[in-house]
Amino acid sequence: MARYANPRCEQTRPLNDDIERVLVAEDALHARIREMGQTVSETYAGQDLLLVSVLKGSVVFMADLMRAITIPHEIDFMATSSYGSDTSSSGVVRILKDLNVSIEGRNVVIVEDIIDSGNTLSYLVRILQERKPATLRILTLLDKPERREVPMHVDWVGFSIPNEFVVGYGLDYAEVYRNLPYIGILKRSVYTPSE
Repeated sequence: MARYANPRCEQTRPLNDDIERVLVAEDALHARIREMGQTVSETYAGQDLLLVSVLKGSVVFMADLMRAITIPHEIDFMATSSYGSDTSSSGVVRILKDLNVSIEGRNVVIVEDIIDSGNTLSYLVRILQERKPATLRILTLLDKPERREVPMHVDWVGFSIPNEFVVGYGLDYAEVYRNLPYIGILKRSVYTPSE
């Protein structure tokens, strides 16, 4: 029988048991994403559009967002690392996967799952601006303004949330909980060692 590298994958209790409370319900997520898709469609009607998803957390959001956008567009992916298995950003950003296409002269929208300190996104914006896109905008599902360490203009925000550790709908803790259909606050006992 296959063994998982992450021991949390071997747990027998439902993932829902680790959630303190649901912060954004599934229905609210889908309704807001439809609105965001309509806004993007209206903003870029008749124009070139490239959505850049920041992996892995935004993959679920990106899948629903791209289906809510009614105009032709392309997608690409970048992967970064600044968390590891921790619950807060280390501040050191590494690019694990770069874009497959040139963005020079294109309208680019960075699609994020969550913005907290802003360090990773600020780094990505600098890198992408150097590649001379026609426009570069930021769209995020979740924003934690209380956690911001870097000043940043975010063009479209799905939900502003309090400074809580959240999982679900693509967001993880130690690579688990991404498959929950809602955004939930993770119980502190899950990620805090017991005395």
